[in-house]
Amino acid sequence: MSLELERRVRSGIERIEPYQPGITDDELRHRYGLTRVIKLNANENALGPSPLAIRAVQEELPHLHHYPDGASELLREAIAEFHGVTPAHVLVGNGSDDIIKLLSETFLDDGDEIIVPHPSFSQYAFGAHVMRATVKHVPLEAPDFAYDVERLAAAVGPRTKLVYVCSPNNPTGGIMTRAQARWLLGHLPKHVLVVFDFAYNDYSQHPERVREEDGLLDDPRVIGLHTFSKLYGLAGLRVGYGLAHPAVWSYVHRVREPFNVNRVAQRAAAAALRDESHRRASVALAARARSQYTEALRQMGLPHPMPEGNFILVQTGDGRATAHALMQRGILVRAGFSGLDAYVRITYGLEEENEACLAALREVVQHRG
Repeated sequence: MSLELERRVRSGIERIEPYQPGITDDELRHRYGLTRVIKLNANENALGPSPLAIRAVQEELPHLHHYPDGASELLREAIAEFHGVTPAHVLVGNGSDDIIKLLSETFLDDGDEIIVPHPSFSQYAFGAHVMRATVKHVPLEAPDFAYDVERLAAAVGPRTKLVYVCSPNNPTGGIMTRAQARWLLGHLPKHVLVVFDFAYNDYSQHPERVREEDGLLDDPRVIGLHTFSKLYGLAGLRVGYGLAHPAVWSYVHRVREPFNVNRVAQRAAAAALRDESHRRASVALAARARSQYTEALRQMGLPHPMPEGNFILVQTGDGRATAHALMQRGILVRAGFSGLDAYVRITYGLEEENEACLAALREVVQHRG
């Protein structure tokens, strides 16, 4: 039976590795009989969602028998106003993952290429593999995993269609500067689109980080991706968006499903966008946690690249072993990233959660040492 299925599956599907989400807190409680679990493995916002978003969800519940707005007009208008662009510059998706796949379906043919930094977010490659395109990785070198824009540009060939830049990069935490972005765009062929993934950019305090506010969208080759899953605390609703020249989205809309974002998510996201106090509190929490971790890790002698998101990558010698030891102590962190066997990624939590994680990490390091 399996042999018959293999003959029917479209060529290239076998190259796709299904996305492996981190273990849940419920799984961990059951596995080790724990009463308390601290979940620091998914880059979620420890403050939770905006109160305005919760209220919008509650108000929308009586209307669930109606289909959502297929074009997400209300949310697109809110995003456009927030960024100072027109609604035609905005595309809304079922998370930014949805938009990555839509871009792949729109622009990639069999044998085309995408350029991806490595290590970085796995979904860039997923979209390309679905379309039987080739993924060319450009290494980010330890210990700081900094972007080398000359290497990115040198990797581009005649079949390259998309170049992905995640800034701050997940899972390494580093940024691309605006000077690097200008250089890269100045050295790429006109046929190449550059996708800047800004999922964590609002957390960064680096004054030189690349931002759309620097006129980035004046270049019609540029696409900026955003998500409501991180800073806005709406990971459970799955809603993201992209900013680009309207001509780009005019083609992407042809492959987009008509009701790709549910009505509750649309209303909650629009409300979250208006909650400036929640935004500021979320950014401030990450800034405090960044100092909390970097100082403690310095004292422990554990190397880490400079973090600019709401997480930190820590070199512990054996990432999987460290993650397992922390799990036994009720702390969930992430390990197993391609090319990062010696590291764990820790999401910032509340102050007391961070202290518990650092105390457990000290215990694990001392026991191993």
